[in-house]
Amino acid sequence: MSKSRLFEKYNQEIVPQLMEKFSYKSIMQVPRLQKICINQGVGDATQDKKLVENAVKEMSQIAGQKAVVTKATKSVSNFKLREAMPIGARVTLRSNQMYYFLDRLISVALPRVRDFRGISDKSFDGRGNYSMGVKEQIIFPEIDLDKVNKITGMDISFVTTARTDAEALELLKALGLPFKNQNN
Repeated sequence: MSKSRLFEKYNQEIVPQLMEKFSYKSIMQVPRLQKICINQGVGDATQDKKLVENAVKEMSQIAGQKAVVTKATKSVSNFKLREAMPIGARVTLRSNQMYYFLDRLISVALPRVRDFRGISDKSFDGRGNYSMGVKEQIIFPEIDLDKVNKITGMDISFVTTARTDAEALELLKALGLPFKNQNN
């Protein structure tokens, strides 16, 4: 399998750019993307079991990799939730699959969001990881609109090796994520 164009860009353009900006001594200090985790909670799954199956199927199409069902860890009577009941889907992408997904997210999916003005740069966790939410799964071209029963959102987390949020922000900006307040 060939390397994705985003991975090639990272190695040829982004690594030297970040080394110069943060004056790293070694290439190994340059932050890199470790994995992308996509998570989708299906709140109405307690009433309708088909919703979780649909979520797994749609997420597998979006990610290009089989998604797994997440199950409840404890019972909550107010939500009619029992332990080990399926309540969502998740998938973790690494290496080539991760770069292909990121490329599709940046170039195809995000521009299809209604009234899109960029993603927030406030969702860093303090250790160089970034999370964002997508309100509708239909922004991905892999999803067939006619087969969608319910519009659901998902959380996408970018896990990097960056030590600080500033380093992670520069890495994600260089990879092409469209942040709102870009001061380049």
